[in-house]
Amino acid sequence: MKKTFILCSVTMAAAALFVFAAEEKKQDEPSKNASTTTTEHQIITPSDLKWGEMPPGLPAGAKMAVLNGDPTKAGPFTVRMQAPAGYKIMPHTHPTPERLTVISGTFRLGMGNKFDEAATHEMGPGSYVVLPPGMTHFVSLTSESIVQIDSHGPFIINYLNPKDDPR
Repeated sequence: MKKTFILCSVTMAAAALFVFAAEEKKQDEPSKNASTTTTEHQIITPSDLKWGEMPPGLPAGAKMAVLNGDPTKAGPFTVRMQAPAGYKIMPHTHPTPERLTVISGTFRLGMGNKFDEAATHEMGPGSYVVLPPGMTHFVSLTSESIVQIDSHGPFIINYLNPKDDPR
């Protein structure tokens, strides 16, 4: 009886160790559905930014730098947009929430189905706005500006008027 008890105890301990090791390995491996954001410490200074062209669907003339994630894939992402004075984005929506922070310049944001400069809200450095999915909005810049955008990919922009779509 004593040998049976010891054998059962050793078997249960071995099984527990096996299950624990398997769970630990599972937690260490990235999931196939994991987001594209980094899980490691990351510091980015303005001189580290790599400015490139805007993605299709946005007017030419602005630049974009990816800080985190990948706007073309599923998952959270953070980008910065640098655009000149006079840059405009006509009324559009996104299927995901959009969070904007003005880093520099004067960014004007309007809500509604028609572009109306008089209906825009002027946002200076430090201003922040959250746009829920499907909210129609438009943009106008009165000075060169840098805006940080946080959202969930893939990035999709749907213009209300197909003629406004630069694609």
